[in-house]
Amino acid sequence: MDLAAQIYSLTLQFPKEELYGLTSQTRRSTVSIPSNIAERAAKHTRNEFIQLFHIASGSGAEGETQLLWAIQMWPVSGNHLISRIEEVR
Repeated sequence: MDLAAQIYSLTLQFPKEELYGLTSQTRRSTVSIPSNIAERAAKHTRNEFIQLFHIASGSGAEGETQLLWAIQMWPVSGNHLISRIEEVR
């Protein structure tokens, strides 16, 4: 959840015209990580456990890609969050 909060704060630096595009997508993918882990906590089978962690990891990869794109396109200071995403994944 800390990572999602950090990403959310960083996306405030994204251009306003990206609010419904990259900003929204980056926020949703990053918030999806703890959301899937929380959903996992409510499940009881091993297969559900594994599947939801795979989904959370995929969301992390998606968020990392979006962050890399933003760093390349605009002057945002998000390099420190790349290693944080990798750690969470």
